[in-house]
Amino acid sequence: MLVNSANLRTLYTSFSTAFQGGFTGVSPLYTRVAQTVPSSTRSNEYGWLGQLPRIREWIGDRVVQNLATQGYTIRNRSFESTIAVLRDDIDDDNLGIYAPLFQEFGRASATFPDELVWALLLAGFSTNCFDGQFFFDTDHPVLDAAGNTVSFANTDGGNGTAWFLMDTTRAIKPIIYQSRRPFELTRMDAPTDEAVFNRREYRYGTDGRCNVGFGFPQLAWGSRQTLDAAHYEAARVGLSTMKGDYGRPLGINGNLLVVPPQLEGAARKLVVNDFDAMGATNTWKGSAEVLVVPWLA
Repeated sequence: MLVNSANLRTLYTSFSTAFQGGFTGVSPLYTRVAQTVPSSTRSNEYGWLGQLPRIREWIGDRVVQNLATQGYTIRNRSFESTIAVLRDDIDDDNLGIYAPLFQEFGRASATFPDELVWALLLAGFSTNCFDGQFFFDTDHPVLDAAGNTVSFANTDGGNGTAWFLMDTTRAIKPIIYQSRRPFELTRMDAPTDEAVFNRREYRYGTDGRCNVGFGFPQLAWGSRQTLDAAHYEAARVGLSTMKGDYGRPLGINGNLLVVPPQLEGAARKLVVNDFDAMGATNTWKGSAEVLVVPWLA
């Protein structure tokens, strides 16, 4: 292939098509548990995380609920990945090897938020959320019916492999994925580019800005206990009895059981099989959907 501007544009179009094919041909898993929040600045404040709005009987003047009672900031981070295509491969028209590479490049860009979201979820046992407690903790502060501060738990501890039960039916999700600039393919293939001149490399890269943070801890139960009927029931009860400020029931229902690959069998026995280990009717069949997440392995 003759290396000139026209052919390099055609080559970029080909690589871009493969990239987009990989990007749009995959369904990331993070969207099941994370809400995407567009960002237009260096960081976003999430003061509203301190309170879920509640409805009250209208007696007298309206009571304005202050949603800016907590300081929680998610700062955007920059990420990139770059591929070098050798001029010799272009000269020799040896480009077939790059098409699947660029397709996988696109797939990796589309699923990169998975790496951030699921890593954050695992870190929730030791990372603070907006209320200053670990996201999965036993002493999150909340106000009881009398306005006194009490605690609620969204974990039962343990030291084994982590699994999670979540309510993902709400507009607000347990995790926040903050998107500042989406990933896209760019090129560096001008004859005067340093890498082209010195190393005969045409470079193609993707980059974006984003970050992740925690949403409401009431929407997720994290456990490192054995995934069995007793602990699964404890998780369901723990979520369904969650209350907001002033003792208001939140109506949370665990609909998604999130597990790493090594717990898939145990999860399916709990909520998919017709019968339990003793041959009796499985009480929990259909009570939640199983989501197996490779990034939790």
